[in-house]
Amino acid sequence: MISFNNTEIAFKHKSNKDLKRAHFLFSVMGSPFLVKTGKGLARFGLNVGLPIKGMIKSTIFAQFCGGETIEECTSTIDTMWRNHVGTILDYSVEGKTSAEDFEYTTKEIIATIHKAKGNPGIPFAVFKITGISRFALLELTNDGTEGISEDELKEYHETVERVDRICKEGFDANVPVFIDAEESWIQDVIDRICHEMMLKYNKEQAIVFNTVQMYRHDRLEFLKKSIAWAKAENVQYGVKLVRGAYMEKERKRAAENNYPSPIQPDKLTCDTDYDKALDFLTGSENFSQMALCAGSHNEDSSAYLADLIEKKGIDKTDKRIYFAQLLGMSDHISYTLASNGFNVAKYVPYGPVKEVIPYLFRRADENTSVKGQTGRELKLIKEELKRRKGA
Repeated sequence: MISFNNTEIAFKHKSNKDLKRAHFLFSVMGSPFLVKTGKGLARFGLNVGLPIKGMIKSTIFAQFCGGETIEECTSTIDTMWRNHVGTILDYSVEGKTSAEDFEYTTKEIIATIHKAKGNPGIPFAVFKITGISRFALLELTNDGTEGISEDELKEYHETVERVDRICKEGFDANVPVFIDAEESWIQDVIDRICHEMMLKYNKEQAIVFNTVQMYRHDRLEFLKKSIAWAKAENVQYGVKLVRGAYMEKERKRAAENNYPSPIQPDKLTCDTDYDKALDFLTGSENFSQMALCAGSHNEDSSAYLADLIEKKGIDKTDKRIYFAQLLGMSDHISYTLASNGFNVAKYVPYGPVKEVIPYLFRRADENTSVKGQTGRELKLIKEELKRRKGA
């Protein structure tokens, strides 16, 4: 079983300055009060035009983002690839609502595909459908397009056309594209669009990847049905397997609207389903029909998949299996797996500082609320700083 305890491997790409910055940030994230206060001050400062962009860019932005533009990410891309860790460029601007903004975002996503073309250090592209479509439209069409107005139907077709344009660029450039999962009340329409794209572009290999959130209790069954569908349609099923990102919001909405929560009853059940999905996808009867990216910051699941790959005789370098984590988090998982010959990539968010603030705040909240996450990161950073001091 692989071990994730070697801090020298985990942080060999980090300078002492980088580690000290990370130590400071994760120390702050250990305090809900400091996170809440810091978020409020940052929002206020940006809204009134205080000159705090530089401070944000040199701290939390530098930890979790690659740059403000694709080109600014080049240094991060090169540094990671020297250590055999790939990059997934993620344009992390959110909350737009106009057709002009959606078109701009579509072109930006396509630009990440062009950057990835022929570059082994950038194995995937990624986008959220809510980045190129109104959330309310996806809500409206989640159960289908019957009964909606002509204008809404036109807008829906424009959304599908943008998705199609991105996926075709991925197909033409031979760059697989992840379509991220989102809230359950817009996920059905996202799944349908994903499957529509797979029928067009996944005949020979997995170019389009759907994302499956295993914190939903129905997703293991959904995954099994999806693989059966792919076999029947003779397409390759690309799947990015994650635990999920909207748990509190999902439970709150279910309670407010008096319907059963789609979320697993506890963490153990979620972890169990995640590992069952890994076992299912790497099974000999399914492996030839799919490609998998295991997006996880969970040491046990990462070790479990590494063990499955070896036990089932799958080549570690087979491009149909990747591990993935977020930039600035779980380097001990990413770099240990890469040093052991597995395929690994990190999500590298980018965009103008002010525009990616919602993403950065989510990372801060996540590290504050996820039990043990901040403590684990801090412990490893302290160990590496101590090791370097004594070296």
